[in-house]
Amino acid sequence: MESKTPTSAPLPAVHPEDVLLRDGSTLRLRPPHAGDVAALISFFEALSPDSRYLRFHGATLIDQGTVAGALETDWRSRGSLVAELAGAVGGLRPVALATYVRLHDPARAEVAFAVADEMHGRGIGTRLLERLAAHASASGIDQFVAEVLPQNVAMLRVLADAGFKTSRTLEAGVIEVLLELGEERDYEQQRDRRDHVGVTASLLPFFAAKSLAVIGASPRRGTVGGELFRNVLHADFTGAAYPVNRNGEPVGGVGGYTSIADLPAPVDLAVICVPAHRVVDATREALETGVKAICVISAGFAETGAEGATLQDELLALVRAHGARLVGPNCLGIAATSARLNATFARRALPAGRVAFSSQSGALGLAVLEEADARGLGLSSFVSIGNKADVSSNDLLEYWEDDKDTDLILLYLESFGNPRKFARVAGRVARSKPILAMRSGTSRAGARAASSHTAALAESDAAVEALFWEAGVLRARTLEELLDAAVFFSSQPLPRGNRVAVLTNAGGLGILCADACDGAWLELPSLSEATRLVLRRLAPVEASLSNPVDLLGSATAESYELALPVLLADAGIDAVIALFVPPIVATAEDVVAAIGRGSAGSEKPVLPVVMSAGRTSAGGYAYPESAARALGLAARRAAWLRRPAGEVPTLDRIDRGAAKSIIDAALATEDDRWLEPAQVRELLSTYGLPLVQERYATNRDEALFAAGELGYPVVVKTAAAGGAHKTETGGVHVDLRDEASVSAAVERIGGPVLVQPHVNGGVELLAGAIQDPVFGPLVAFGPGGVFAELFGSARLALAPLSDVDAEELVSSGKAGRLVAGWRGAAPPDKAALTDVLHRLGRLAEDHPEISELDLNPIIASASGCVAVDARVRVRTASGGQLLKTW
Repeated sequence: MESKTPTSAPLPAVHPEDVLLRDGSTLRLRPPHAGDVAALISFFEALSPDSRYLRFHGATLIDQGTVAGALETDWRSRGSLVAELAGAVGGLRPVALATYVRLHDPARAEVAFAVADEMHGRGIGTRLLERLAAHASASGIDQFVAEVLPQNVAMLRVLADAGFKTSRTLEAGVIEVLLELGEERDYEQQRDRRDHVGVTASLLPFFAAKSLAVIGASPRRGTVGGELFRNVLHADFTGAAYPVNRNGEPVGGVGGYTSIADLPAPVDLAVICVPAHRVVDATREALETGVKAICVISAGFAETGAEGATLQDELLALVRAHGARLVGPNCLGIAATSARLNATFARRALPAGRVAFSSQSGALGLAVLEEADARGLGLSSFVSIGNKADVSSNDLLEYWEDDKDTDLILLYLESFGNPRKFARVAGRVARSKPILAMRSGTSRAGARAASSHTAALAESDAAVEALFWEAGVLRARTLEELLDAAVFFSSQPLPRGNRVAVLTNAGGLGILCADACDGAWLELPSLSEATRLVLRRLAPVEASLSNPVDLLGSATAESYELALPVLLADAGIDAVIALFVPPIVATAEDVVAAIGRGSAGSEKPVLPVVMSAGRTSAGGYAYPESAARALGLAARRAAWLRRPAGEVPTLDRIDRGAAKSIIDAALATEDDRWLEPAQVRELLSTYGLPLVQERYATNRDEALFAAGELGYPVVVKTAAAGGAHKTETGGVHVDLRDEASVSAAVERIGGPVLVQPHVNGGVELLAGAIQDPVFGPLVAFGPGGVFAELFGSARLALAPLSDVDAEELVSSGKAGRLVAGWRGAAPPDKAALTDVLHRLGRLAEDHPEISELDLNPIIASASGCVAVDARVRVRTASGGQLLKTW
């Protein structure tokens, strides 16, 4: 069983947090303070007699003593959260209070709630329980106990629906409900489901707006607000649109207003195009009329520096205080074809289609829209998220998951706000809708120098790959690749595998395509004998019938139409790329039409590549590489869909509290340091990681005694903490077989040393963990020893690892070949290796203070594995906390 010893270290401060309710409104949660006494007394006094009876199990006098306990929050003995919603004029007012009190058993706490009568049924109690449980767990509390009267059906439902494992007992007329606070899979799924419902409801006013106002819509041509408003009109928006400007002048023939408060009816969406210093006031006016969707086009916020970031924080706080949502600032707008809404700078309305697109870069997004239109790709919606102060790609994925108008999702990303959430949401959405993403900014220029092998190997780009693979997101490297793949997914079935046949009328072109397939995770297998016999009857005698199939320059449209069904009927082929260079005997249009007829009704994809100036009108892909990359992404999606979801295993022999005590002690005097060898050993042992025996020796005589005790041959290495690699500094000497060699090693190393038995006869591997500043805890696995960085083939996965994640790490890449038994060697114990990876992932996830951790090498053999060298770097974890919890 895992031990979760309560920590005595100072607990991080709990900052205000926002959660979404099922109707899309925003709830602010924060610890109460001394200034809340009057407001909390008023809150309890406003409860109905029945509610007060259920909360206090009888009549009670409401006074300062009633709320005094809530104000004593220290998160160790007692924790409290007050929930606030926007009032009638935008101010926050208390609508609920939740409190826990630690019991004599330090792993347990009693919990109680009160929710305003008029707020019942909105999910407030459940959201309070979620966050209160998270803070309690951080202080070492494993269980909540709630004593509930049987008639308090609402509270019993809250406790049951939260997703925690629960049990009930009835004694003396009171139901005792016990909640297990561990991060169970059911709880995580229930919490994510509540987020999904709330996010979807909160974004509906953007995509299904029945009315909008453009604030800052000038009548002058060429102005930001004026042109955007005219785009709204030109797209034939289905609702009412109002221009708002200082003089109330008409724009595009529509009467103007000086203030949004003067509009004849409330609006759903306000698009703000005024200078940055006026945005907050304009937003406040809109919110006070009841607007729930704000899109700020204006620049001059966080992208400009500290002053702009402060202004952006003020804007977001204002929006959240009114329970609304914000797109932007510094964005180019939003469009939704179902409402014929084009509140962007796109030169024309979006062609209706089934593709949703989110871009963090507005200008790049508009360029993609232009190219998508040229390729005949229709869109369901487009959002330029700009600085994504509030609405992010994660939110949009939540909305598009249920959007009946969207079948395919495109993302252009420059950064991740919450990568862990992205992985969960995208992984769920990708099961039903393909997600294509392009991410820029992967360079780590300017990042801190990494000293461990793991940190040196874990480049951000590798982290992106790990995140996308786990989430089922298909990564495009270029805009062309993004659009090529979008064309494929909008028009073709998925291949069953990655086996491709290439059909061409030019041998050189076929070779280029074969090379492109090899670089795109595709294979060109030999055709079956039956397929070759049929093709021989159809093709010229000189034709090449291997794969690629070369029909020669004399091929006609009929040649393609007859050959394609034969290739598609081959059971060893999953897809066909048909290449064509127009000769005199056939036109591009004729061949593309013939390819369409020849592949009609097939469940296998066929990709035409037409090397012609008229290829856009003729259809198909521009180059062999374009088709190969698009098909490669499709094959990866098919493979990911076949991949089991996996489960995160339960681990024994873990003492989280002991590990935290070691880390806290190490950081008591320094904020960033390498642990001493004894601390490393003690820390890794708390998570059950296998370590080689070792002895600490301060001088030659102690080293000789240790060597005799352990038995020769031995290894002698420096006992200095962390830092440089021992092999590069002469800090390790191996396979020492006598006293003379041990004495010489101690002399050369100088200072205290570690003596270990020399372990050989296995494979040298590397396993490690880092805290990536963007992605959080990552686990690395690859070839080990002195060649770890030279080989550069370590692979990464996000912690915690599922059984499928761990299996893939130890079975893939160069390390996978070693684990499988390289050149006839006995395969190492794979179960022992995956267990190490699970424990490393759990250690890194539980303790964000562990910034770098290396086990290099791990010696793995058929009988198990053991780490013979380990280094751990710890640093004080950043205390930053996001206001947004979803």
